[in-house]
Amino acid sequence: MDKQRLVQTAQALVAKGKGILAADESSGTIKRRFDTINVESTEENRRNYREMLFRTAGVNEFISGVILFDETIRQDAADGSSMVKVLSDQGIIPGIKVDKGTIPLPESPDELVTEGLDGLRDRLKEYVELGAGFTKWRAVISISDSTPSQYCIAANAHSLARFAALSQEAGLVPIVEPEILRDGDHDIDRCFEVTEETLREVFDQLAQQKVDLEGMLLKPSMVISGGAAANRAGPDEVADRTIGAFKRVLPASVPGVVFLSGGEPDDSVTANLNSMNQKADAAGAPWELSFSFGRSLQGAPLAAWAGKVENTEAAALAFYNRASLTGAARRGQG
Repeated sequence: MDKQRLVQTAQALVAKGKGILAADESSGTIKRRFDTINVESTEENRRNYREMLFRTAGVNEFISGVILFDETIRQDAADGSSMVKVLSDQGIIPGIKVDKGTIPLPESPDELVTEGLDGLRDRLKEYVELGAGFTKWRAVISISDSTPSQYCIAANAHSLARFAALSQEAGLVPIVEPEILRDGDHDIDRCFEVTEETLREVFDQLAQQKVDLEGMLLKPSMVISGGAAANRAGPDEVADRTIGAFKRVLPASVPGVVFLSGGEPDDSVTANLNSMNQKADAAGAPWELSFSFGRSLQGAPLAAWAGKVENTEAAALAFYNRASLTGAARRGQG
């Protein structure tokens, strides 16, 4: 493990004004996205769409890295260049989603655990050869009257830590993603409690697995009200509660946080990010507060593209505009 390289990569991913594009949708997820614009999810269409995003002129002002799906990291662009080269030539760091998705947690079927540790060491070696600089693993935590259980939190935290240790062994920066789902009518206080409990367990497991915290990033949910809650908290309260939860459990040695959008409306998630960055210095937050957005960055360009070559320029402009707005929020200037 080259610690200096890990630290440099982690810091580059959370450079001021920049964040990460999550373009690692599974085959099923991107099919659902394409269904909304009546486009068939073929390998060619997936490549054309993602290539449009990756080649958007000037987007490297706001995008430091891109998380790829296994199919994409192996693909060539229309001109024969690898997708990895398309990104690297712009100074954008290619990353790779390495988990294999979620399954019901044994003995707790209403909760989920993430698969993918089997054979991961060998897969990571291959991804290094393909040009990846970082990895991502997503765990899912739900909030209800009976969840999350400590069993679910511990099982997922252990897998996240094992993934992170193996990634660093391979020379890759792990992005650790414990997503707390927004589904439900819980208030922001309940989300705060679950966030603190989850992150406390995650960092305990990371310590047990000897993960170097300076060479990793955290991809958490924001502390928000449930999507169906009455009187949902606004951006200032979200910022205060999120930073407050982190100050209790998130070590200062972690270089940065790259928030997931989690299905929040585009304007809402951008406003929350903006408020957090405006408040960060005054709150004494030692971490860079950045983003790793998928839907929030891709909704507008996907609709503009609509599967048509003639719409490529308009779609790229829509992507640039969303990335620019998000980059401004990243600086607290939204």
